[in-house]
Amino acid sequence: MGDAVDFDAWLASACLGGGLPQAVAADLQKAALSYHLDEVAESFLSQAFARAPDHPAVHIALYRFYFYKNRLSEALIVAQRCLAKTAADLGLPVDWREISPDHAVFAGHAESYAAAPRFYLFTLKGCAYLSMRLGDIEQGGALLSKLMALDPSDRLNGSVLKGVLDRMGQDDDE
Repeated sequence: MGDAVDFDAWLASACLGGGLPQAVAADLQKAALSYHLDEVAESFLSQAFARAPDHPAVHIALYRFYFYKNRLSEALIVAQRCLAKTAADLGLPVDWREISPDHAVFAGHAESYAAAPRFYLFTLKGCAYLSMRLGDIEQGGALLSKLMALDPSDRLNGSVLKGVLDRMGQDDDE
């Protein structure tokens, strides 16, 4: 895909649908128009994924569909796929547990992350949230800890999710 700067520019554009083949863009548009018809919308999304399995806009559309339909397990699968692909594209270990703040894409970006590292961190946050919602508090907490280690200035507001995690299990009367 070229150097990290080229990948970053491509990802920023692609997340907004840049470089999307016309047929895939049509599939996503049809899915949006038929959102209220679950099976129809999902079939268009599946077709878009089959045609452009590596395009971020397709993954984002799938994630949103599953998330807003409260199909959180499926949303988590999409998010995990995005996390692994973005890590590979950035030259990071695919296993998020092996990534440290010292990796070049995070070092020195405390105030402003480039699009690709930012996308990775947002995806990490999404995986943490979904894991927690699905009852895997240990996994969600580990993902959240990794997010906070990679984003020490809290640009992505991981502290808000941390507050939710810290309050879990406490009585509302306390």
